[in-house]
Amino acid sequence: MQALHLNGNDLTLENVAEVAWQNRPVLLAPDARQAVQRARAVVNNLLTGNRVAYAITTGVGKLSDVRIAPEQVRELQVNLVRSHAVGVGEPLAQPEVRAMMLLRANSLAKGHSGVRTEVIDALCEMLNRGAHPLVPSRGSVGASGDLAPLAHLALGMIGEGEILLSSAGKPAARMPAAEALRRAQIEPLVLEAKEAISLINGTQGMLSVGSLLLLATEILANSADVIGAMTLDALKGTDVAFDARIHQARPHPGQARVAENLRRLLEGSQIRESHRDCGRVQDAYSLRCMPQVHGAVRDTLAHCRRVLETEINSAVDNPLVFPATRKVGEKDDPLGEGDILSGGNFHGEPLAFALDFLAIALSALAGISERRLERLVNPALNEGLPPFLAAGAGMNSGFMMPQVTAAALASENKVLAHPASVDSITTSGNKEDYVSMGMTAALKLRQVMANTRDVLAIEAMAAAQALDFLKPLKTSPALEQAHAAIRSVVAPMEQDRVIYQDFARIAELITSGQLAQAAG
Repeated sequence: MQALHLNGNDLTLENVAEVAWQNRPVLLAPDARQAVQRARAVVNNLLTGNRVAYAITTGVGKLSDVRIAPEQVRELQVNLVRSHAVGVGEPLAQPEVRAMMLLRANSLAKGHSGVRTEVIDALCEMLNRGAHPLVPSRGSVGASGDLAPLAHLALGMIGEGEILLSSAGKPAARMPAAEALRRAQIEPLVLEAKEAISLINGTQGMLSVGSLLLLATEILANSADVIGAMTLDALKGTDVAFDARIHQARPHPGQARVAENLRRLLEGSQIRESHRDCGRVQDAYSLRCMPQVHGAVRDTLAHCRRVLETEINSAVDNPLVFPATRKVGEKDDPLGEGDILSGGNFHGEPLAFALDFLAIALSALAGISERRLERLVNPALNEGLPPFLAAGAGMNSGFMMPQVTAAALASENKVLAHPASVDSITTSGNKEDYVSMGMTAALKLRQVMANTRDVLAIEAMAAAQALDFLKPLKTSPALEQAHAAIRSVVAPMEQDRVIYQDFARIAELITSGQLAQAAG
């Protein structure tokens, strides 16, 4: 793939996925290189004048009133990285670490962090050569950013800690960072003034996890419309509730889009025509209100995408460097004039809110899916279908227990949807007295997403089974394609069998986007 040039201003979530999953190479853009050099000149000028600036000539956090002598600056950088690399728990997945490295490099490329270009080049080089620091997932309170996760990232850059080294055709190998850098032919980075705080002070831990999850969630939303339409048709529901006039009267964008999707997905169904003149006036909420529920999820995703895309192109460390604005025609040399300002852009609250909101939305998506599944299997509600979709019910239990699994996952989501962002805990000697808990929001969102995917997978398998029982009547052409995609990985349930691996195969079909694509 063509190299992605970072400038801190126009990175997209799709770019993040390309680097995280497809190993797209990255480089610092030439114009960004100049901006970074101008900001670095301001830091150098401050050092020359021996002026006081937070984390450049002082300690950090509660120790910000401790002055650091010029000859101690390099030692301070190493001490900051070592002292903050205190994460615990299972490591982040390699794509999450790659996303974190990319996002940190892009933020530094914006030209407000005061680092040398060598720091950004080192991150790009490590990405391009498959050297990924081992980053424990827990230890961040989301302000001052994700200090511990990012410190583990920086630890690998200076040749300490551990690195997972990838090479073509081979599994990643875990080894001491110094050895990994040697094998990758990368020189360990020697940090200069301000560079440690610029590497460890930011929101890229929660942002990397959240960005990849948002992209996965958008695929789930597309799949949910397809699966919900299959269930509605199998239950001989009506498409009247998706009439465009209803949704024009309440013009939420997501609601209108889902209603349009459902109309298209159900168009041409023989099953629908078979009961068009029946006496049923309206369906249960889990069927009738899919546009309102799925649509609200889509609107939530759109809001969260705006938040995350703003964050991925933001300068989020502290302090920030602002080179002096030059007059028209003035030579563009890095003279070192400008301001270094302390603030709080590292605070993860905007992301914490968004990630919590995503967990709430996904919990609703799983909840309504589980309710549709209940209607498919419950003999009191699935008129015309066998109890629990079982051939030979009694001798076979069919989908009785899959619904229990879906119920367990949906209920677990209700616990995990409790917002992390309403919590705070004081750190750093009460200097950092209100934090975001954004990384906690990201990590629990990961589980909510997995649970929701699995609930949808179970509903999809049950809906395909139900449609099989209605043959020779066919569903719509679009849903026949979705049904065929499911049948390409899972056989019909002609009698009870072990099916947990079937769920996993359908979950992969959903995650890859192939189920939604099959339905157009």
